[in-house]
Amino acid sequence: MLGRSSLSRTGSFRPENLGQNALAMIGNLCFTFFVLGVLIFTIIAATYEPEDPLFHPSTKITTFLTSTSNATFKSDDTVVKTGEDFMAPNQTVVATFINATDVEYKEAVAEETMPSCEGNVDSPIDCTDPEVFHLLMRKAIDHFKDIHFYRFGKGVRGDSDNTCDMAWRFRPKEGKTAAFYKDYRRFTISRSENCTLSVVSIGDYHSGMNARKKKKKNQKPGFEKMPVKDNSGLLVVGETVNDSLPLVESENSFSHGKYLIYMGGGDRCKSMNHFLWSFLCSLGEAQYLNRTLVMDLTICLNSMYTSSNQDEEGKDFRFYFDFEHLKEATSVLDKDQFWSDWSKWHKKDGMSLYLVEDFHVTPMKLAEVKDSLIMRKFGSVEPDNYWYRVCEGETESVVQRPWHLLWKSRRLMDIVSAIASGLNWDYDSVHIERGEKARNKELWPNLAADTSPDALLSTLGDKIEDGRNLYIATNEPDTSFFDPLKDKYSTHFLDQYKDLWDVNSEWYSETMKLNKGVAVEFDGYMRASVDTEVFLRGKKQIETFNDLTNDCKDGINTCNAASS
Repeated sequence: MLGRSSLSRTGSFRPENLGQNALAMIGNLCFTFFVLGVLIFTIIAATYEPEDPLFHPSTKITTFLTSTSNATFKSDDTVVKTGEDFMAPNQTVVATFINATDVEYKEAVAEETMPSCEGNVDSPIDCTDPEVFHLLMRKAIDHFKDIHFYRFGKGVRGDSDNTCDMAWRFRPKEGKTAAFYKDYRRFTISRSENCTLSVVSIGDYHSGMNARKKKKKNQKPGFEKMPVKDNSGLLVVGETVNDSLPLVESENSFSHGKYLIYMGGGDRCKSMNHFLWSFLCSLGEAQYLNRTLVMDLTICLNSMYTSSNQDEEGKDFRFYFDFEHLKEATSVLDKDQFWSDWSKWHKKDGMSLYLVEDFHVTPMKLAEVKDSLIMRKFGSVEPDNYWYRVCEGETESVVQRPWHLLWKSRRLMDIVSAIASGLNWDYDSVHIERGEKARNKELWPNLAADTSPDALLSTLGDKIEDGRNLYIATNEPDTSFFDPLKDKYSTHFLDQYKDLWDVNSEWYSETMKLNKGVAVEFDGYMRASVDTEVFLRGKKQIETFNDLTNDCKDGINTCNAASS
């Protein structure tokens, strides 16, 4: 009976039922794995702290920055928009981190409880206390209403017992440029007898120096491509700049490398736009050939940008452009460093040179060259000795200029951020170019009248509200010309912010270090770069008169596209 009872209880395991039992067991196992997967995912989601949000360019670079059918360079004295100006953020991702900031802010308000301070009212403020952190964060969000915050840093002690420094990243609410900015400010805090803490004042832009990220000690620059510094891939203004020259790690890495260098030519001392058109051609060819570009970091600045009205040699590429971003994004090497290593090792390691003296030899024909170094040598006859001639003709559709790799100097962009922050990122902007025609009322009375303050007021009247902060980007040295606008607007000009590049400024000290202890002039191209970038960050941007051509006399948006 016991045997039969056992058989009856295990009847479900009879041969005819084994298939059904197997399916049921598999189903149970799958459900178990599913539950475990959900549990693991939930734990990861709850504890994961994401890096910066991923931003991807959503717009193509304008036709102004791409070569035309004949790839001919058109020279002018305007400031070329560089890569960071054309990176548009993914608005969905922007909204995500904005909402996250808002949630943190509300939670901080609801959870605030100040600890007891009985008998310690005058004791130093503990800047690392979470409640102090929440207080500073809330005050910053309340005070700076025209920016979206992303990632606050920890509070640190300021210069006294009642001050704290804190840093944060942010974007202007109506910003049109895909970039993060970093600010660090000094907060003065008071404690009442009932232990309540309150912020008495907030310092100026970059006043909280103790919250600034310090440079890593003993950090050695590497020749190999460095990792991208930020998952967003975006310009971060306000961070410490590391634009030291890349160094070759070893003889072995140098001797196994492949290089491209451009020598000679007629591009020297031409306008900056001409230089960039040619330089980016060489960089595009290097990328196409998968070679390291050997580049000359010294620039000859054209006389149109200098106070001496003479061409000036010895300017550093890093004064004007973001070399840190360039060396992280692609393989480049300084010319002097390269020739020093070449002289030491090329014979010993059997490194060979392939010379090209005709720009008609296309990059496509050089793709199979095995030599260590390809040298393009340009002659003395213009315009056939311009570097950009390499990228004309059939090459145009194959080799693309990598504009996205060229960003403006972060030191200059920090000045831009300081000016915009001084205006609380709440201003409108107007761009006005004035030439000799506009200044000469006798020879050009109609044009002079069209660019008079009365004409400007008429142009701006329906577009900018009374009382607004108005930043005027202009080449007019006599800003008193715009005095009539002061009755209607609060006007601002670049020269009002000279302290940002004077002898006591951070820009002055850092560029002097780059220049081997010699002071650097804040030259015309730097001025134009900063002026343009501040203009581009205005909430309303109005491109009005450009008196350098005859095409702009009727006002808005009729100027040469290159000047916008």
